[in-house]
Amino acid sequence: MPINRFKRRLTEQATTYGIFVSLADPVCAEISANAGFDFIIIDTEHAPNDLREVLVQLQATQSADCDVLVRPMTGDRTIIKRLLDVGAQTILAPMVDDADEAAELVASLRYPPEGKRGVAGGRAAGWGRVDDYFAKADDQMCLVVQIETADGLANIEAISAVDGVDALFVGPSDLAAALGHRGQPGHPDVVAAVTDALERIAATGKPAGVYAATPDMATRYEEAGASFITVGVDTYILAKSTSALAEQFISGRP
Repeated sequence: MPINRFKRRLTEQATTYGIFVSLADPVCAEISANAGFDFIIIDTEHAPNDLREVLVQLQATQSADCDVLVRPMTGDRTIIKRLLDVGAQTILAPMVDDADEAAELVASLRYPPEGKRGVAGGRAAGWGRVDDYFAKADDQMCLVVQIETADGLANIEAISAVDGVDALFVGPSDLAAALGHRGQPGHPDVVAAVTDALERIAATGKPAGVYAATPDMATRYEEAGASFITVGVDTYILAKSTSALAEQFISGRP
């Protein structure tokens, strides 16, 4: 039975860092997973990753000393089931607004009678070769829910209290839009709201995560209670780096 290292690390004291992987390519995922980060998040919400592309990226990163999370496009039970069957163990669920939504997500990650996950001997079960998979799988599943709306902010304590929610992740960009500062995740009002949310999550005893675009912001959010922090997106990294390289060689050309 594969052990979920990310779930185990959530209980440790050290802060972990990762990036979103959105390029929908196994080579790019492999490069990112071996860059030195603690975890990567294969994104299907805002990236053109389909199920097969998630599968090959999980295969490409399997040997890396890096935990791999997957963000589904939605909290739909069938979508989550398929991601789990190809080997995802940690789900980062977007746009969770209340405890009922969180409870439905928990059920999607657990087999009956405790949950509603469909039973199949896919890649997650070693194609049927992990004899005790169905008995032990629930313990290795990890659910991280994203707080990205005004409703989510208001319901942090209730969401945290749901059994099976392992951690909460605050999304500054969507919160910025919800708070009337679209495109300004660094706006003082947004930073204050994110900081307050992290403090409230930490007070519940659940691990808190967040996206931080700069080292200073990461330090601020860590001090507020964040224990796992995403610090970039591979598409942005590529765009910024290629533009900077072009500027070095082409700037000033007639």
